[in-house]
Amino acid sequence: MTVSSAKKLKPGMKVTEGLVVVAELPAPESMDLEPEDVPFRVVHEDPWLIVLDKPAGVVVHPAPGNWRGTLVHGLLHRFDAWGAFNNVHRPGIVHRLDGPTSGLLVVARDQSTLEALQRQFRMREVEKRYLALVEGKVRRVSGRIDLPIGRSSSNRVRMAVDPDGKPAVTEFRVLWSRGGYSLMECRILTGRTHQIRVHMSQIGHPLDGDILYGASVKNAEKFGRVFLHSWKLSFRHPVSEEKVSFICSLPKELTARLQEILSTDRA
Repeated sequence: MTVSSAKKLKPGMKVTEGLVVVAELPAPESMDLEPEDVPFRVVHEDPWLIVLDKPAGVVVHPAPGNWRGTLVHGLLHRFDAWGAFNNVHRPGIVHRLDGPTSGLLVVARDQSTLEALQRQFRMREVEKRYLALVEGKVRRVSGRIDLPIGRSSSNRVRMAVDPDGKPAVTEFRVLWSRGGYSLMECRILTGRTHQIRVHMSQIGHPLDGDILYGASVKNAEKFGRVFLHSWKLSFRHPVSEEKVSFICSLPKELTARLQEILSTDRA
């Protein structure tokens, strides 16, 4: 970096009128990850963004304990053209889904698209709806849970309702209750880690298969995943500014779980 003055460039130097500052930025780098063939289904693709269906069990981004086999590895394997994010060519992860959660997720292909979508998430303009199967019969047909969420003080893997946590709001409606379970549609107005899982557990109805938040261990071992699926995602397209909506049907293992409960209840 150089400046058009005789003064030596120092940290904290004040920029005055007429002063010209010239900075040479390095060329964007490639992400230091080995692409891998990770399974996911593309729901929509255009030059600016990708909407995909993430399977349960796939973690979105590399982190301690999950350095390989993430969704980012899969995106690098399947797609070549990525914009520069903080001077690195990589997928623009707009939001995340928990590893055990399946369903819709949007990824940006360039910085301006990423910022526009993140702005919509911050302004709560994005509609996110989930299907969740919970233990027990939920007495209220619909409701709103407004309880802040923070990291659990007793188990750092878990989140918990915490008065000092971040605001978290979940709206729900019960679709049906059968055989000791309730199928619900949940709409989250905020995007806290494990939000639906924490809120449902807090009201006494942990998600089927979610032993981390109090579900039956026996059923979880038999089922093999948490019953939570992001089935609808709506937002304004950052380029056309038109509202776009995407839906994603339940994967076969969740459909089979519902059929099992309904058939047992009839008997």
